[in-house]
Amino acid sequence: MNHVVIKAYETYHEPEILLLYKSVGWSAYYTKPEILRQAFEGSLCVYGAYLGERLVGLIRVVGDGQTIIFIQDVLVHPDYQRQGIGTMLIGQIKARYHRVRQMHLLTDDTPRTVGFYKSAGFIPVEDAQCRAFTKR
Repeated sequence: MNHVVIKAYETYHEPEILLLYKSVGWSAYYTKPEILRQAFEGSLCVYGAYLGERLVGLIRVVGDGQTIIFIQDVLVHPDYQRQGIGTMLIGQIKARYHRVRQMHLLTDDTPRTVGFYKSAGFIPVEDAQCRAFTKR
């Protein structure tokens, strides 16, 4: 793999964001570009993974940044998955927010996603003797 650089995603470029979200099939995001832009603006932080000038991955965090964060989006273009980019993105957030007590995320319940997040140091909420609730 060529050299991937992780850096703060500071200027929203809609075409590259929509292309990345489309590449992973997240239609709830890319079919509503104005809402996605507003979500980025309201995020605590966003980091991009770049291969040269190309955005190939992204992580987006919401929360207060002191006591709790929620990793809202972790996505890597399918052509670059399973090359350590997602791990690098998670590592960036874990380093930046190492003092935050609660770091959460919600993901699909598939062997691949469960395996990835466990390898990144996350545990299922029931293993922490907690219960999570969601409203759809």
